[in-house]
Amino acid sequence: MITLNDVKQNEKVALLISKADEFLGIIGYTEHGERHSSLASNIAYNIMIRLGKGEKRAQLAAIAAYLHDIGNVINRDYHAQTASIIAMNILDEIGMEYSDIIEVIAAIGNHDEKDGSPISDICAAVILADKSDVHQSRVRNPEFIKTDIHDRVNWAAKSSFLRVDEVKKKVILEIKIDTSVSSVMEYFEIFLSRMVVCRRAAEFLGLKFELEINGYKLL
Repeated sequence: MITLNDVKQNEKVALLISKADEFLGIIGYTEHGERHSSLASNIAYNIMIRLGKGEKRAQLAAIAAYLHDIGNVINRDYHAQTASIIAMNILDEIGMEYSDIIEVIAAIGNHDEKDGSPISDICAAVILADKSDVHQSRVRNPEFIKTDIHDRVNWAAKSSFLRVDEVKKKVILEIKIDTSVSSVMEYFEIFLSRMVVCRRAAEFLGLKFELEINGYKLL
């Protein structure tokens, strides 16, 4: 079985993640590099394990989450779909079973809220993992918070944690925001569509999605 560690050791993958993040930085996007990829993969893996999906499907979710943004090396538009094609070629090269490749690329191709939908448990885990990463460490230059709402909201986020409660059938995104930097309303202004797709992903997994900001349940 091909594991996340096998993928992380691939030189092409490392270069793709690095260059995709570099290019996004040039056009003003927050961090989408090794930090975001690794965090998303860990969260996706943990979601699958907590829900009893087994080690193999958890590894596939982790791999999909790790590779989900490599399409940004081509263009931000349709990056989910281009990431799927690039991932398909790389995973085939390293010997992953084709049935597993299909699971991974389908999850990657459907992770973006603009044109994707949760079409599998793996995909749902990737969506939740990706969209839950809001944190000040993603801001490249704190000076940008004055003019860029995305940087401002991320800079205000002191912590974020995705809690899976398999007993109560809930997944809760817990965020602490410094409201002196950005308001809760600004968070909703830019992330509402992401919260909608998180709710759909949670429902696919048989869970209810909840959002807590500064200890207050908002969704």
